Amino acid sequence: MGAGGDIKSSWSDRSVLVTGATGMIGSSVVTELLGAGANVVCLVLDADPQSELLRSGNINRTSVVNGDLTDFWTVERAVNDHEVDTIIHLGAQTIVGTAHRFPLPTLETNIRGTYNVLECARLHGGIVKRVVVASSDKAYGDQSDLPYTEETPLGAQFPYDVSKACADLIAQMYYNSFGLPVTVARCGNVYGEGDLNWSRIVPGTIRSLLNKTSPIIRSDGKYVRDYIYVQDVAQAYLELADVSGDEGIAGEAFNFSNETPVTVLEMVAEIASALDVSDILPTVLNEAQGEIKNQYLSSEKARERLGWKARFSLSQGLQKTIKWYQNLLGL
Repeated sequence: MGAGGDIKSSWSDRSVLVTGATGMIGSSVVTELLGAGANVVCLVLDADPQSELLRSGNINRTSVVNGDLTDFWTVERAVNDHEVDTIIHLGAQTIVGTAHRFPLPTLETNIRGTYNVLECARLHGGIVKRVVVASSDKAYGDQSDLPYTEETPLGAQFPYDVSKACADLIAQMYYNSFGLPVTVARCGNVYGEGDLNWSRIVPGTIRSLLNKTSPIIRSDGKYVRDYIYVQDVAQAYLELADVSGDEGIAGEAFNFSNETPVTVLEMVAEIASALDVSDILPTVLNEAQGEIKNQYLSSEKARERLGWKARFSLSQGLQKTIKWYQNLLGL
């Protein structure tokens, strides 16, 4: 817990709905919650057998609701039938390129899905005591004043970015209009075990280098990003969710970052060094569309208000991540 105390006793027997539970972050959040003694309800669209939630067997320790975030009554059933006390809303279409090629499904899932979750929380306010909504650093848009702080206005322009900015604002609307005990988490680029989106730079680069082939960089390689390890993010969600209903925290947004931004080329070099294959050079396509050049976050507010800080350095997180992919791919 960010404010001190025993996180296990805090979550023990609490009923928690996790949307997007089969994703990289969702799988890690579920693992943390189960370890803390929570009763976890997973809203699952597709049961991907490669998801860490399934591979670990943790899905068998949860209650599963199958369905789509865009269907209000599926979300309502998940909340009401399982008497959910806490919602951690991670479900989203998260790939920037996918959103750029065809924005409609991204807008539907990320915007409609969010207001469905929040309306269910409002409707069942007698049982739902706290909600966390996953926004993104991309909600800030392209800003000249870096790093982003929570005071930076949301200025998204591209499809994925706008979908997250809308979800972010809708969450704030539910607090300001209805007093819903909701907080917003804005994270940098999350990497780690369980990411099966091979178009992302970390899993894609690891797979390429393990196969002794050239990693593909869609941009010019000079884009600057935050990269934060998934276990740090999962812990951030639990710490934020635990206090989301508290006075002075409800209605607030928090940035989560390890505050060590690097370029894409530097990230590829870090992975290559960790794998001791620095002789394999990346292929730079320089054809990225709908992406911001430089974006990184300040986590000062999370440190001061929640007592949170990243526990893993980039090299530590990459070592753990690489081992997972070596096991997954048998390489």
